[in-house]
Amino acid sequence: MGVNIHAQETFTEYTSTLYKISGLLIDRLYRPWYWIDWLYYLLPAGKEFKSASNILHDFTSKVISKKKAERQAQNCTELVNQDNEFNIDKKKKKAFLDLLLEQNAKVDTPMTDDELRAQVDTFMFAGHDTTAVAIIWVLFLLGNNLEHQERVHEELEEVFRDSQAPATVKALSQLKYLDRVMKETLRLFPSAPFISRKLFEEVKLDNYTIPKDVTVTLAIYLVHRNPEVWPDPSKFDPDRFLPENSKNRNPYAYVPFSAGPRNCIGQRFALLEEKIVLTALLRKWRVKSVKTPDTIKYGGSLILRPSEEVYMYLTPKK
Repeated sequence: MGVNIHAQETFTEYTSTLYKISGLLIDRLYRPWYWIDWLYYLLPAGKEFKSASNILHDFTSKVISKKKAERQAQNCTELVNQDNEFNIDKKKKKAFLDLLLEQNAKVDTPMTDDELRAQVDTFMFAGHDTTAVAIIWVLFLLGNNLEHQERVHEELEEVFRDSQAPATVKALSQLKYLDRVMKETLRLFPSAPFISRKLFEEVKLDNYTIPKDVTVTLAIYLVHRNPEVWPDPSKFDPDRFLPENSKNRNPYAYVPFSAGPRNCIGQRFALLEEKIVLTALLRKWRVKSVKTPDTIKYGGSLILRPSEEVYMYLTPKK
């Protein structure tokens, strides 16, 4: 967001509240009487949810307010220095929140503070936890499939050789096998295991009709393990995503970032971020998992996360 949060305890409270509210949302899904808003907010769970929501909204509001103040101060500085030849062409890269506020100032009907906060809430929540969990699952699966991990190491050595320099975008684009490893990991462990959509019109599925205004939940986790589409669906096989193996596959058979007009707008950034971190780790280390996919506990949240600590052995490559 381009804003420094100095108080570590504030950020820790934010992250712990995210986990709490995720659990409350899942709990609400399984209790039909919680679906009645006025009743839910009278119950202890509803009051706890409202309190947690206020903590998240307060945090986001402070981030937006701080960024607005920084932008105002920056604008004043630019006015003072507009004739200073040493400031010519010195453009600072803009963070997401800068772009959002800048664009909002240009439109005829700008977003309200609540609408801005909703946008920032989405990026704050969806922009870190999902990617962090995806990285954990990649390392976990590579630590269980050492022959595939070795192929990753061979590819890294081929691309980077003896270089110790940070990965460039060009170098990252050459890591095709790591791409397939990441895709296969998201097939087995999609960061968002389900999505929900409210129907604006009636939908017919075979002999069934789903009426409009109904909220439909799609289990991405199950879609990705459909044996009719994915033979031996529990097997970790990155070569499923070779071009020749993917060309006849229905594009909606693999939707780790959802699909259509409401898909994840940050998916390209998320994949690049994940690839940068994995490359930095695997250029230096080999990993071996303690537990297997059959014995690790996971699930129970909006994010498909491990329910226990994920232990691994890390061995330096040199």
